[in-house]
Formats: sequence, C-alpha cells, structure tokens
Amino acid sequence: MPYFDAASSAPLHPVARQALQASLDEGWADPARLYREGRRVRLLLDAAREAAAEAVGCRPDELVFTSSGTRAVHSGIAGALSGRRRVGGHLVVSAVEHSSVLHSAAAHEAAGGSVTEVAVGRAGAVTPDAYAAALTGTTALACLQSANHEVGTEQPVAEVAEACREAGVPLLVDAAQSLGWGPVRGAWSLLAASAHKWGGPAGVGLLAVRKGVRFVPQGPADERESGRAAGFENVPAIVAAAASLRAVRAEADAEGVRLRGLVDRIRARVPELVPDVEVVGDPLRRLPHLVTFSCLYVDGETLLHELDRAGFSVSSGSSCTSSTLTPSHVLRAMGVLSEGNVRISLPVGTAEEDVERFLAVLPGVVRSVRERLGVGDAAGTPAEPVPEAAPDSGAGVDALVVDALVVDALVVDALGKRCPIPVIELAKVIGKVPVGGVVTVLSDDEAARLDVPAWCEMRGQGYEGAHPADGGTAYRVRRVS
Repeated sequence: MPYFDAASSAPLHPVARQALQASLDEGWADPARLYREGRRVRLLLDAAREAAAEAVGCRPDELVFTSSGTRAVHSGIAGALSGRRRVGGHLVVSAVEHSSVLHSAAAHEAAGGSVTEVAVGRAGAVTPDAYAAALTGTTALACLQSANHEVGTEQPVAEVAEACREAGVPLLVDAAQSLGWGPVRGAWSLLAASAHKWGGPAGVGLLAVRKGVRFVPQGPADERESGRAAGFENVPAIVAAAASLRAVRAEADAEGVRLRGLVDRIRARVPELVPDVEVVGDPLRRLPHLVTFSCLYVDGETLLHELDRAGFSVSSGSSCTSSTLTPSHVLRAMGVLSEGNVRISLPVGTAEEDVERFLAVLPGVVRSVRERLGVGDAAGTPAEPVPEAAPDSGAGVDALVVDALVVDALVVDALGKRCPIPVIELAKVIGKVPVGGVVTVLSDDEAARLDVPAWCEMRGQGYEGAHPADGGTAYRVRRVS
C-alpha cells in the first residue's frame, strides 16, 4: 500500500532503525554520570550532537535536543522573546507558519504582546520587502518557515534573514520540512526541526540558538541540554535521529531529483486527467517531494477515504476533513480552493509505478465522489442562459432585465450546507442568469469564504465580494461568460 504522507511523518529510515537497535544496548545510562556506563552514553550523545550540528550548519554547543519539533518551536520562541523583552513585545510571523508557531504567537498575544502576520501571495510565499516592512523598533523576534508543510513552497529565508539582520532582529526558522533535503541558507538566528519528518524516530526535536542571540529559557531551571530542554535525554532515539539525518542528506541530491520528476508528473497529469482541479503552491521554488491540489465539487473526507480504500495514504488541508469545519489556514492565506484538497508527499524510495497507479486510480475516484453528490465531470459548465424577459412580462426572480440593465435576481440558499455543496449549487445555477447577471450565494460554511472566490477564478466568473446576511454570509457572483 503506497504511503504518500511523508510530510506528516516519514517512514523510519533503515539507518535510523539500525542505529536505534544498536544504541538501545549502549544508550540506557545517564550521560551526566562519570562512571563508565555514563561516559559511554555521553560519547554517543556528543557524537549525535556533532553530526546534527554539521547538518544544521551550527556549532555543537549551539544545538540542543528536545522532546519534539513542536517543543523546539515553543521553547525557541519563548526563550528569544524573553531574552529580548527590553527591546519590546512585537513578534512577526508569516501567515502560513506551522500551527506550533501560530499557537506560540497566540499565547504571546494573550499575554500582552503584539503579533504581525505577513501575508503571502497565491503561491504561498512572502516577499522580502513585505516582511521587512513588518519589522519595527520594538520587534523582539521574527519567524519564517523554510518551506511550507502543506503546499511545499520554499520561503525566501536568506533574503528575509538579511532584512532581519539589518534591523537587528533575530530570525527563527522552522526547518522541519526541509532539513532532510539540505541546510537552511542565510543568517538565521534560531532553527527548529523534528526528526520524524526526515525518517528519524518520533519524539526527537532539535533547537539551534546561535551564539550572541539573547535567550532566556522558560520554565524551571534544568541542568540538561544547556538548560534549554528539561528532562532525561532519550539517547537511543537521538542517536537514531542524527544517524538518519546524515543518511538522508547523503541521498538528498539524487533522490531529490528523482522525486521532483515524479512530482512534476503529478502536477502536469492531474489537471489533464481530472476536470476542475487547481494545483497549488509554487511550481519551481518548492520541496522536491510534495504536491497539493484541490478538486472542485468534491467532499474532501470522502475523497481521502476512497483513496485509502484504493490503497493510497494521502493527507489534506481541506475543511471537509476537519471536525471543526475550518479551512486550512495555509490555503486560506493563499486564497486558493480548499475543497477536495489532496496533499501528496512522497517518502524516500517511492516507486515510479506507485505514482503511475495513483494517476490511473484518481480520475475514477473523483468521478465517483462527484456522482454521489449529483455532479458529473462537466460540473460548472454554464447552462444555456434563460431568455431575457421584457420588463412587463411578469418573469420570476430567476432572471430580470430592465432597460438592458441586469439586476440581482437569483439567490442560492445554501445555509446549513457544508463544503462542497454551496459551490455545487452555484455551479448548477450560474447558467440561469444572462451574461452580466448576478447570483447571490447564502452560506454559513466557513469554507465558502475561500471556495466561492476560488470557483470564480477557476471558472472565469466575476467575484464581487461578500457581506453579512441573516444566518450567514452573502457571496455575489457575476456571470461573465
């Protein structure tokens, strides 16, 4: 069964498994003790730190191991903000950061700090100028991911790091998705990552803090890991994490080229095979193994279940798969379609035939899901327009033309209906108004804020905005063709 969700957690690398098994026999003692068992474990821990620091591009004494990548992010942000509290309480993040960063930002704001979210373009990247403009004299810390976990877009970290350096602001980089593919370039100040993203064991994160960065660890003091990560080190897992990072880096150039070719094939073929699909993320500046696309008129949860039944494990940022029915904050920030979203992230060693089989299976799966919702592959194709009625003809509210001026007439009541029903209903009726006519969609589904404008973009229709309405929001769509 092909596993296509390495961005969530990569399969354990063979080198990690070997290192873990070997170090379980040697790495059980306390590395802080001076007897021989402790000294032996200390040697293992120091060697792992040196290997990880070399991969990160920092000094070994600048790097500590944490209990997870999330813990590394939380500790890094809290420690840097506390260390620079005399400068101010302003934090800058991008709008597409991992939830661990955004949760830290929310906690900082709740405690009285201020946060600026830098917007991204439709490809999911910030611009260095926009990021630089967000920095102020009271900015204590800036955060920017190296590459996005949902769409794979790489961020201009080196350029943003230079802007932060000129402003005297430290930059924390969440490198969880990219570290296995190569070091993060630029003059960053702090870096966080997570071993299970590159094929190491879960429960190991790392945090690098450059010398000279003001940093005050939060929480009770602890003598472990320079006081920055409390608790007894899981040395066998740390050794396996460092060993696997070195191993995947050795394979990264060749495997990156191979997987990029497979992803390019998916990016090109999916829109050819499946009607009404939007492939999102930067087509060039992106991770080599990750691609995301969204399908109109598809229930995302059903789509993922059907792909699983067909033998493919994939992920999604679609609100249709969320118990909260809230669209992915990444897709929302990009302003792209959220319904029927599929994220494919190929693990190291993915076979070409597995990708070909996925491409063969996908069209039928999407078609079957659409048919269950009463939509065929031709969904969204405008129907023949309703003949224009004379002003005195007594025509109903579906279409009215008075003195050749089209007035708002058709209202789609989708209140209480969830993704993707509001857009499906819109697609079914757009042809019932003449060119220039307006359809108003009433919806209380949060996903509609993304999906209605995205549908207009994909179908070449005019989105004219939204306004509050009884029980929800009214979205205005003008028929262009």
